[in-house]
Amino acid sequence: MIVITAPTGNIGSHLLSLLLESAPAHAEELRVVVRDPARLPDAVRDSDRVEVITGSHGDAEVLDRACEGADAVFWLVPPDASRTPEDAYLGFTRPAAKAFVAHGIGHVVGVSALGRGTPGAHRAGLVTASLAMDDLIAATGVAYRALACPSFFENLLEDADAIRETGVFTDAVDAGLKAPRVAVADLAAVAAGLLLSRSWSGSDSVPVLGPEDLSPDDLARIMTGQLGRPVRYERQPLDELYAGLLSYGLDEEFAQGVVDMKRAKNEGLDAGVTRTPATSSPTTFRQWCARTLAPAVLSEGTRHGH
Repeated sequence: MIVITAPTGNIGSHLLSLLLESAPAHAEELRVVVRDPARLPDAVRDSDRVEVITGSHGDAEVLDRACEGADAVFWLVPPDASRTPEDAYLGFTRPAAKAFVAHGIGHVVGVSALGRGTPGAHRAGLVTASLAMDDLIAATGVAYRALACPSFFENLLEDADAIRETGVFTDAVDAGLKAPRVAVADLAAVAAGLLLSRSWSGSDSVPVLGPEDLSPDDLARIMTGQLGRPVRYERQPLDELYAGLLSYGLDEEFAQGVVDMKRAKNEGLDAGVTRTPATSSPTTFRQWCARTLAPAVLSEGTRHGH
């Protein structure tokens, strides 16, 4: 029995789809924890191989039900900008750590971040909190693998409107800073492999770096080619980023956590892992643009006659 948290999210929905295909061959049952079951795909709701637990996976009672009789858990903390980074990651995960022990969960795969062991890891905002979450889970004695992630290609979907209307996307790092980036589908594939083949033990991180390091200028060049229209990068100053986050109603400490993370990334937070065939993943940014970004940018523009 594998428990999947956040099954309607960006990573969880990919993972659930993969496990639905492969779980029968491994004689695995699936159980999902979801606030709103209506957001699950029909194929999941209609499947007799998926049990649905309704509620938040930050709730101790819900977790008790979810972990009862389970062997493995996919753990993802949903971003909650109304809390401080420490509370958003550690506070949210503490009930889970207790449930893992109480129910004898054997294996946990969690979504975390790159940066462990780098000079900036202790002052990297949300990433620092994420690494502390890994330590909390590892301390339970469960076999744990933290997926150490760089920035996701999917983050650019938040800029789809701006790319369509102005040809500009923004971030808070140097235009020429090359760093790993990954498609969430690749991350889900690594998680699925770990959850289905539970021959591993102890605690470790598993970097998933995408196929190559890319700078914002590289992204702009590739998007220009894939979208057939000019796209350029504009760097946003950190103080402007902070003010913008506050204007959206984010908790002040959480907003500062985002800023500290961006500053640390600009100082090399994601550069601490050597790229090897084992740490790389297959989906290129060019492929992702064609499959995911182009439809998001161009279809809306077509509907508006652009």
